[in-house]
Amino acid sequence: MGEIILDLKDLRCPLPILKANRVLQTLEPGDCLRVLATDRHTIKDFHEFCRKTGHSLIAFSEQGNNLSFLIKKK
Repeated sequence: MGEIILDLKDLRCPLPILKANRVLQTLEPGDCLRVLATDRHTIKDFHEFCRKTGHSLIAFSEQGNNLSFLIKKK
């Protein structure tokens, strides 16, 4: 199982979701994608994205304006 880091800081929605989805399509099941973002709308968007796609949001952290999402591909 690997982990890819995708730095999407300073991008506004919907770009973080679109770019993360594109990368997830290239990963193997069980691989993880860590998304770094700053747009606060991504908090709700990534929770909803994972619910709809079946991927697992296994970790979320927030430090100041920096957001980190760890998504495991289904």
